[in-house]
Amino acid sequence: MLHRLRQRLSNEGGFTLIELLVVILIIGILAAIAIPSFLNQKGKANDSAAKELARTAQTTMETVGTENNGSYASVTTPAQLHAIEKTIPTSETGNNAYVSAAVGTATGYTVTAKAVASSGDTFSITRNSLGETSRTCAGTNGGCASNGSW
Repeated sequence: MLHRLRQRLSNEGGFTLIELLVVILIIGILAAIAIPSFLNQKGKANDSAAKELARTAQTTMETVGTENNGSYASVTTPAQLHAIEKTIPTSETGNNAYVSAAVGTATGYTVTAKAVASSGDTFSITRNSLGETSRTCAGTNGGCASNGSW
């Protein structure tokens, strides 16, 4: 019986130090590849929130135009947009995007939303007197195309 026990102990082997080091090295390489990708996703989410907010501000400006016979001149500050649409934030609170500018004229408007400070990208929607809209952006965190549009 004692002989069987000794034989079983000698046959049971664990991982060698080299095998453990190779596994740790492989895990480290995979983590080095994955972590930057995850960090970039947070910036994209912040930019998407600002784009969505700019679109909400655009819809609100169109509502103003509808109520004022096509004139957007009654809106000169983001606070006036907030008075119409309560979900539009007009100052940086926490880590939320906000509308940093809203200017209307008799025939057009420009609204600008800014992503949180860590991103800092700005997204603008402009409507000219012909009714054409354009989207421009400024920033370097991936939410802005190389030609300055989104």
